[in-house]
Amino acid sequence: MRRALAIAAVALLPLTGVTAAQAAAPGDRQSAFTAAAQEFQVPESVLLGVSYLESRWDAHAGTPSNNAGFGPMHLTDAAAYSGSNHHGASEEDPRGDESRPAVPAAEAPGPAEIPAGLRTLERAAELTGESRERLRTDPAANIRGGAALLADYQKSIGAPLSDDPGQWYGAVAKYSGADQEEAARFFADEVFATIESGEERVTDDGHRVKLHPVRNLDAVKTWLKKLKLRAPRRDGVECPPTVSCEWIPAGYAELPDGGYGNHDLADRPRSQKIDYIVIHDMEGYFGPSIGLVENPAYRASWHYSLRSADGHIAQHIKTKDVAWQAGNWYINAKSIGLEHEGFLAEGHTWYTEAMYRTSARLVRYLALRHGVPLDRAHIIGHDNVPGTLPSTVRGMHEDPGPFWDWAHYFKLLGAPLHGVGGPRSGAVMIRPDFESNRPHFYGCDRQNPEADCPPLPAHTVWLRTEPRHDAPLVKDIGKHPTGDSLYSVYDHSARASTGQRFAVADRQGDWTAIWYLGQKAWFHNPAAEPTAVPSMGLVVTPRPGLQTVPVYGRAYPEQSAYPEGIPYQEVTPLQYTFSAGEKYTLAGPAPAEYYRAVTLDPAPHRVVRGKTKYLQIQFGHRIMFVKADDVRVTFSG
Repeated sequence: MRRALAIAAVALLPLTGVTAAQAAAPGDRQSAFTAAAQEFQVPESVLLGVSYLESRWDAHAGTPSNNAGFGPMHLTDAAAYSGSNHHGASEEDPRGDESRPAVPAAEAPGPAEIPAGLRTLERAAELTGESRERLRTDPAANIRGGAALLADYQKSIGAPLSDDPGQWYGAVAKYSGADQEEAARFFADEVFATIESGEERVTDDGHRVKLHPVRNLDAVKTWLKKLKLRAPRRDGVECPPTVSCEWIPAGYAELPDGGYGNHDLADRPRSQKIDYIVIHDMEGYFGPSIGLVENPAYRASWHYSLRSADGHIAQHIKTKDVAWQAGNWYINAKSIGLEHEGFLAEGHTWYTEAMYRTSARLVRYLALRHGVPLDRAHIIGHDNVPGTLPSTVRGMHEDPGPFWDWAHYFKLLGAPLHGVGGPRSGAVMIRPDFESNRPHFYGCDRQNPEADCPPLPAHTVWLRTEPRHDAPLVKDIGKHPTGDSLYSVYDHSARASTGQRFAVADRQGDWTAIWYLGQKAWFHNPAAEPTAVPSMGLVVTPRPGLQTVPVYGRAYPEQSAYPEGIPYQEVTPLQYTFSAGEKYTLAGPAPAEYYRAVTLDPAPHRVVRGKTKYLQIQFGHRIMFVKADDVRVTFSG
């Protein structure tokens, strides 16, 4: 009862986290950068550029990033780093292929040695005399600490405390904490590109900060050699040349129990087209996660890992091969998986700008190479992957969670999410303002899972049964067969996500209803602060004469398509249906395919193709599939 009353009270509060008055407030954060730059003789543009690439100048209310960095300068505190990893701790089988017997995963490795790059807050405390607590929680103290570190790094490599920003290239590279030369160079190059272009934004706590562009900047890159960093194993990696990337192969071996791990060899795209790129978070740290993917007995894998502090990338599996990553074999066989260092919710952690940037460059490179559309129907989160059968829907993963900034990510991809059509369009794209959209959640604290989360920027909107703030959340019979949807940060049952497109079911005042999991779902969408934008396009509805349409979690072929020796994979609908009058946005056709790969030796692997025509739709928070013969396709303008 306490939780229900608290939720009802919170629901009546405005969703805006930063008011117009705050956004127009004097730039105290700007003054802190100016003062710290003068005190430690660091060019203000360098201090601002480093901070932007770490945190975009945000304070994050004193909470740590995904690798224990605090405040605008991302000062890292070893005390906040456990080195542990709980990747994959759920009911989901990462293979998502029930044609193979279920197997236990290997134990995750224990705590890892704390990297040197995760101890900068200690040094900042020594240099400034500030307490560790103030460096974590006071943005001005944190900025002083970052400036002191930069000056200390500059002196350590014998560079002058110069007014010329270009002389600070080596110190900036060292600030990344990278142990590879390529990663340090990427970080410094991005900082200096930001200094040259300039930036301006309002921070998460309402301070307007501006970095004026520095034209004709000549970065003295020879200072990088003073750091004596190692070269990565780059031979054979599939990465754009503009990112730091190395090859750390995933484990692939026969196991004592007769099985094998931890991925399948294939010949994509010649055997099957790659249609999806799946965004995950590790639910752990970079080092331990690398240890997991290198172990064939772990029996879970992914193509790429991305480090939070500097955006460094490790590739583990060739894109032609199939990783065991998404919990749905149909999606696995047609996707590339990226794991990002971090946690969905624990510790209220946040993702760094450096990692967003390298991830976006990698995804754009892979999408252009494989013809994957740059939209939210094909660049998806693990939380958007459907269950394969009614029995697997409930246990599917929820990452990267509501705090991944999809709008910013797609802007970095060069495919910004924007509206198409007029205000009365028959479809909408969910598009709240990330910084000001701060919906209520609980469950961010693993030690106190019933506690409310602090107000955090999020990409989702709550969906309700009626157009009022205190109305119940809509239900998801797959996730909660006999119960209600939850306000838990781990429960997406009644949430729509930025970039997802839905058909409009109704409008009433400041509220819009969409068709969602076979029901009308209302969300607050006031004209003054819209949480969705118009989105014209194709939709599906039951064909005339058909009252209900089943939906599927995979587009498997009909039985007659299977050759002798390959067992038929039953085409089983999920527990959801939709009825006449309902509409769902169409993402495109989905080929009827099943990749048979159950042996270490790839020679017997086969792709079974059928004649059944499937269509991919946005049905709820997750994508799903319908048979083309069951629906009629129309245009929604």
